[in-house]
Amino acid sequence: MTYKTTIEQTVFRFDDLKTLLAKATPERSGDQLAGLAAEGPVERLAAQMALADLPLTAFLGEELIPAEDDEVSRLIIDQHDPAAFSLISTLTVGELREWLLRPETTQRQLEAVTWGLTPEMVAAVSKIMRLQDMITVSAKRQVVTRFRNTIGLSGRLSTRNQPNHPTDDSRGIIASAIDGLLMGSGDAVIGVNPATDSTEDYIRIVSLLDELREKLAIPTQTCCLGHVTTAIEAIERRAPVDLVFQSVAGSEKANRGFGVDLALLREAHGAGRSLKRGLPGASIMYFETGQGAALSSDAHFGVDQQTMEARAYAVAREFDPLLVNTVVGFIGPEYLFNGKQIIRAGIEDHFCGKLLGLPMGVDVCYTNHADADQEDMDTLLTLLCAANVNFVITVPGADDIMLNYQSLSHHDAIYCRETLKRPPAPEFEAWLAEIGLTDRDGRLRGMPAALSHYVQDSLLIGA
Repeated sequence: MTYKTTIEQTVFRFDDLKTLLAKATPERSGDQLAGLAAEGPVERLAAQMALADLPLTAFLGEELIPAEDDEVSRLIIDQHDPAAFSLISTLTVGELREWLLRPETTQRQLEAVTWGLTPEMVAAVSKIMRLQDMITVSAKRQVVTRFRNTIGLSGRLSTRNQPNHPTDDSRGIIASAIDGLLMGSGDAVIGVNPATDSTEDYIRIVSLLDELREKLAIPTQTCCLGHVTTAIEAIERRAPVDLVFQSVAGSEKANRGFGVDLALLREAHGAGRSLKRGLPGASIMYFETGQGAALSSDAHFGVDQQTMEARAYAVAREFDPLLVNTVVGFIGPEYLFNGKQIIRAGIEDHFCGKLLGLPMGVDVCYTNHADADQEDMDTLLTLLCAANVNFVITVPGADDIMLNYQSLSHHDAIYCRETLKRPPAPEFEAWLAEIGLTDRDGRLRGMPAALSHYVQDSLLIGA
């Protein structure tokens, strides 16, 4: 089907829905690399105008990637709830934007339409929204999950304490984890990206983190971010696996590039639940995504990278995850060239994930060859706090020495707590006060050695 609009006697035509979506996307280097981007701001505006007039029902009649060739497309069809969609079925994309922004549209209404929205619908509406629009809507949408604590409550911000080490040295991991705990980081998860992916190292790391958690009685969860097949093997050997991690993308081919499919994820989900380590009914999956993942593996099928990212959220929400985060600037400037593009993408990803019912976090990050810096990350972090993001990732000094990219520092978490008034999960907040690291107002005390003494008294490994 052809879509068109006219601007000052010039008719702009778009051959199909995926072309319309791509041309309407705010400028980013990935779509330019793929040859999908608008030729300039006028064509982009024309596409956005045509997209705004498009009925939401059009997304149910035109597939971007044929379902017969792609299990993610089939999943999106299976997930769609006609009853939930009936609440918004008469709207166009532009009218959906207006409905989302209405003061009368609250958490209750947003939650009611969650399974009536498809990833393509939420990607489409984000393309005609300003940052302010997306922040306004995201702030209204609370998605709460639980394992050993409660993540995602409005007005709170959780953090992933990421104690990576270039050689997975146990003492190095523990030292880095304690560094984060000293600054109150780690209520979402204490999670290590392993340098290797052997089952033995995986078991050593999860055992190490579990000992840290148990001996300090930290109300949090731990994770080794190895491949899902490694996690399954570790679970079979009864390793202390809290969360099962996997990177996912928005097409079957892209997921095959990660070495997974939906059947394998279902197996991993069942394995993780069998351990029953969290609270009753706890969510046990942790997914990571990122704009450009499908394009980098030549698995985007001519669909723009932001829409492909939203399709990855269909995969994630199938498994009721505890945590989902987009590694927004990690894939590199080929996909998000500069700070402005990274900021826009981070707000988009959070918005789309929240509308689809996901507990969204963001790795506020960039690579050193991108046209970005920590001031861009300050801006994105502050905007995400306004948008009620579930969690962010922090590392010592904002410099991940294993993955070689720039993220947030543990000090940034303090800024969020003390300046932006975003305390951590309530159970973790109480723990910080109990061990004497924070005062009654949640501010770090003048003697941060309190946790160091606590560590030494508990005879922790490596202390």
